Amino acid sequence: MLVAGSPCSPAGPEEHRGCGARRDGQERGVEAAQELARGPSAFIPLGEIPQEGGESSLHQLLEAFVSAGRVDHVAMVMGLHPQYLSSFWKTQCLLLRMDGPLPYHKRHYIAIMAAARHRCSYLVGLHMREFLQVGGSPAWLQGLHCAPQKLRNLNEINKLLAHRPWLVTKEHIEALLRPGQDSWSLAELVQALVLLTHYHSLASFVFGCGIRPEGEQDVGSSCWAPSPHSNSSPASGDSVGGSGGTDAMQEVEVLMERMKLLQENQLEEDGVTQEEMATRFELEKTESLLVPSSDVLDPSLQSNIRCFLEDPEFGYKDFTRRGEQAPPTFRAQDYTWEDHGYSLINRLYPDVGQLLDEKFQVVYNLTYNTIAMHCGVDTSVLRRAIWNYVHCVFGIRYDDYDYGEVNQLLERNLKVYIKTVACYPERTTKQIYAQFWRHFKHSEKVHINLLLLEARMQAALLYALRAVTRYMT
Repeated sequence: MLVAGSPCSPAGPEEHRGCGARRDGQERGVEAAQELARGPSAFIPLGEIPQEGGESSLHQLLEAFVSAGRVDHVAMVMGLHPQYLSSFWKTQCLLLRMDGPLPYHKRHYIAIMAAARHRCSYLVGLHMREFLQVGGSPAWLQGLHCAPQKLRNLNEINKLLAHRPWLVTKEHIEALLRPGQDSWSLAELVQALVLLTHYHSLASFVFGCGIRPEGEQDVGSSCWAPSPHSNSSPASGDSVGGSGGTDAMQEVEVLMERMKLLQENQLEEDGVTQEEMATRFELEKTESLLVPSSDVLDPSLQSNIRCFLEDPEFGYKDFTRRGEQAPPTFRAQDYTWEDHGYSLINRLYPDVGQLLDEKFQVVYNLTYNTIAMHCGVDTSVLRRAIWNYVHCVFGIRYDDYDYGEVNQLLERNLKVYIKTVACYPERTTKQIYAQFWRHFKHSEKVHINLLLLEARMQAALLYALRAVTRYMT
């Protein structure tokens, strides 16, 4: 996905210059310059990306991308964090281009199905082209009704994993594996589940960072929701000077102080009981947040993906719905990635478990020991709060975590942003991106999106793999 026809490993540019030999180097340079001038994100000023991501490893990656013919906007924004980009690239390459149970064209079609659940025309368009390049039938792109029944049978589990993964059961797995002409093998299904969760969460990143379509995509099929405040500057630009700048500075100092107190175990809540911790989890899970309504979406932008959607009204169901029984809490200790999910994937789909684990670890531990204008900061409690909050909105609870820390560290605008991007990514606007962490760097906001992407993927994978395990036992 990172580059059309790109090599699969982030090697030095010397290895890949031959990939673009069909075209004149000067011509490629002009096109790359034009693409860069337009900017990869509607939320992040173009100048912020090279300024904040100037590591030599990033330059090597970008040069390799340019030599292949096109700079991918997702890669450019992820490139603010080169260590993560390298891990992400290796994983996605294995999923799409290396040996595996599913043929290549079906992998791209599954990516289309997954991205369509969130109306992400950026990813849908990208994988429609990739699908054709690897020999897929153009007829399938007329819509799900033209695809083989075997792929259409994924629709139900695709829908659940995208919006309400807690509803996935062993019966869904059993139905797909039931012997017959259109049945799935267990290895094929595990690859499909990883692809679905990968592209659901990647759609969150695309919307969360305001990724623009590339030049060769249909610009009319924009992949982010239009914002009524689309001309306002994101991040600190709209709050420097005046009382807004002062308030933003105060937010930074308050967060720093709360992190320090938590790390020194000086808060009064240190001795809370298990019952109180469970209560705090439920309060976070059921908190009512004002997520932007769906009326910000322009229906005309969805025409190119409607054909890949069945039951388009199905979406995330907030736990605050009155008169309905909330799904049972998923206790993280009962089915963990480390003890259960990792080994199951590695057994059925070798190598991908290792790469997924590396990707989760890289983003969870990624730190530059900075916050806004402060250096030498231990950000571990903040990263843990963001990760656990994403899992919380999908019903996953850690018994040993005090969810009071979430309220201490994540101000309301940040929680609204996280919940929107994780649960309703197509509703993300430039306004809610600009409203949280107003004095922080854009690279720090991208870091949040990487945490969100991986936490969301792991949450959905845990529900899916738990269902597979129950089917197998």
